[in-house]
Amino acid sequence: MTGTAAELGPVRGKARIDVLDVMRGIAILGILYMNIPFMATNVASWMDDIRRLSWSPADQVTWAAIAVFWDGTQRGLFQMLFGAGVMVFTARAMRPDDPVAVADLYYRRNLWLIAFGLIDIFLIAWVGDILLIYGLSALLLFPFRKAPPKALVAMGLSFAALMAVGWPGGGGVIGYQDRVARIEQAQALEKKEQAGATLGEEDKKMVEKLREGRAARDLSQPPSKETREAIEEERQARAGSPWHYLMFAWGTWNKVFGDGNGTFFSVLEAVCAMFIGMALFKWGVIQGERSARFYAGLAVASYAVGCGLRAWHVADLYRFALAPPLSSAASEFARLAVTLGHVGLLNLMMKTEAGRNLLAPFKAAGRMAFTIYIFTSLVTLWFVFAPWGLGLWGRFGWTELALAATVIDVVMLVFANLWLRHFVSGPLEWLWRSLAYGKRQPFARAPAPPIGLAAPA
Repeated sequence: MTGTAAELGPVRGKARIDVLDVMRGIAILGILYMNIPFMATNVASWMDDIRRLSWSPADQVTWAAIAVFWDGTQRGLFQMLFGAGVMVFTARAMRPDDPVAVADLYYRRNLWLIAFGLIDIFLIAWVGDILLIYGLSALLLFPFRKAPPKALVAMGLSFAALMAVGWPGGGGVIGYQDRVARIEQAQALEKKEQAGATLGEEDKKMVEKLREGRAARDLSQPPSKETREAIEEERQARAGSPWHYLMFAWGTWNKVFGDGNGTFFSVLEAVCAMFIGMALFKWGVIQGERSARFYAGLAVASYAVGCGLRAWHVADLYRFALAPPLSSAASEFARLAVTLGHVGLLNLMMKTEAGRNLLAPFKAAGRMAFTIYIFTSLVTLWFVFAPWGLGLWGRFGWTELALAATVIDVVMLVFANLWLRHFVSGPLEWLWRSLAYGKRQPFARAPAPPIGLAAPA
C-alpha cells in the first residue's frame, strides 16, 4: 500500500463508530464526579478522613455509590477508548510498506496533546489534568499496534498485578503487611511509654504518628497542626487573587507530580489500560462487533467481580479503622472489571433501538470530548467556585457535589449537541486537528440544500 500525508485526514461521518463516541461522551462527562471535590472543596480538610467534609446518610450513600460503580471507571473507559483510537488511527500503518506519514502525524498529534496538557495545568490550573498523561502514554503505544491481543492484555494487567502485590511502605499486600506491622510496633511502644519506659527519638516519632492517625479519625478532635496549616493555606489561595490561586495550584501539582513518581505511575496505569483497549478493539469487543448475548454476559460477569470487590473495599473503609484496608490491594483489578462492565452494558444498550435513542445525545459529547474537558475546567475553577465568580467553593458536601456535577454535565451535554448542529467539530478539536495536520480543517457545516434539491454526492 502506498499513501501520502495529503491522503490522511480526521475520521468523520459514517466512518465514525457511534458506540465509541457514546462511551467517550459518557466518560468525559462522568469524570467530573471524581474531579469536582478537588475543584470545589478544601481538599486538605477531608483528605485524612472523608467524613470531615460532610457525612449525612445521603452523603454516605452518594459516596459509596460513586466509589463502587463509577470512581476511576470513566478514566478506565477513556484509557481503553484511547487505546482503541490508536488502532483506528494507525489502521494504515499495519504493514511494513504503509506510509510513514501515519507515524509522523501520530506523534505530532500527541506532542500537541502534551502541549495542551501543560496549558491545562499551568494556565487553567487544573492539577488533575489527564491530557499530559495521555499524551506521554500515547508516545509509547505506536510500536505495540501489531502486538497480539493476548500479549496486550497480559501487559495491560501488569499494573494491576503490581498494585496488588505492592511494596514496603506502599500499597498492595506487601504494603498492607508493612503498615500493620508498624502500627502493632507503635502500639507496643506506646504501652511501654505508658508503663514508664523511656523511648528513643525514633520510637517517640513512631508513637506520635500513631496518635496523629487516631486523632485524624476522631471527629470530636481537631485535625493535626500540619493539616490545619494545609487547610488554611488552601483557604487563603482560594480566597485570594487569580495569581495566588495559580501559585497554589502550581505548588500542588509539583508536590504530586513534580518528583516524577506521580507522573510515572499515572503513565504506567494509563498505558496498561490502553493496551487492554487495543486488545478489545482487535477482538471486536469495544466497538460493538459481538452479539447482544456476549455483551450481556460481559456486563454481568464484570460487574459481579468489580462491584463485589469494590463493595468489600467500601465496607472496609467505612470502619474508619487505623489499619489500612486489605481490600485496597485489589483496587486496580476492580477498576478494570467495572470498566469492562460499562463496556458490556453500553454496547448491549446500543444493540437496541431504545438504548440507541437514550444514548444518542452522548455521541455529540464524545465528538467534543477535548472541548468539554477544557471548558469544564474553565467553568468550574474560574467561575462556579472562584471568589470572583459564583463563589461556591467550600459550600458543598458529597451529595451536593454530585448534584452540582450533574447540573454542569447537563449544560455541557446540551452545549455539545447544539454546537455540532452548526459545526463539524468542537472548537478545540478543530484547533488540535489543524495543528496536527498542518493546515486549516473544515469548521462550519455546509448549509443544507434548499428543499427539493438533492445534496451533492
